[in-house]
Amino acid sequence: MAMAWIWSGMVVLSLLFGIATGNLDAVANAAMDGASSAVELSLSMAGILCLWSGVMEVMKACGISDNLARLFRPLLRKLLPNASRDPETLAAVSANVSANLLGLGNAATPLGIQAARRMARGCGGTASNELCLLVVLNTASIQLLPATIASVRAAAGCATPFDILPAVWVASILSVSAGLLAARVFSGWAR
Repeated sequence: MAMAWIWSGMVVLSLLFGIATGNLDAVANAAMDGASSAVELSLSMAGILCLWSGVMEVMKACGISDNLARLFRPLLRKLLPNASRDPETLAAVSANVSANLLGLGNAATPLGIQAARRMARGCGGTASNELCLLVVLNTASIQLLPATIASVRAAAGCATPFDILPAVWVASILSVSAGLLAARVFSGWAR
């Protein structure tokens, strides 16, 4: 609801300033150009996202994503000992981490929600430290292959959309490390 007010306010302010400065035609042209660019970007991204979603489905059918998730289970058992007691919760968390690793945030979201719902059982309306850690891992995820970012770059006309890989890897490792450290520090305060 708040976003509706913010966007409405921005439109009204743009129109008022356009009228006040005599540039209402420029405001209308900019709105039309922006809408056209948004549609073009959305359509070109849709194709690329469909491609990567298809790749993810092929990986799932071949068992690659399950094997990737299995690789993370020992680490996740140490990070989330209570959640790892339930095999379905651990499977959802592992799949979420795997999808984030491949840069498929849209595919990771339902898995993260499923894991969070399972972890929230018995919390009494207050998030546990492990649930907060899941949110940190999901938000600051390590990405080996940033498919969504690469698709945005390709849709914007970049000839080499994956040339950002080293920077993405460094930023991912730093963000996850900082997130884990912060979760560790703040979990001590909650006790």
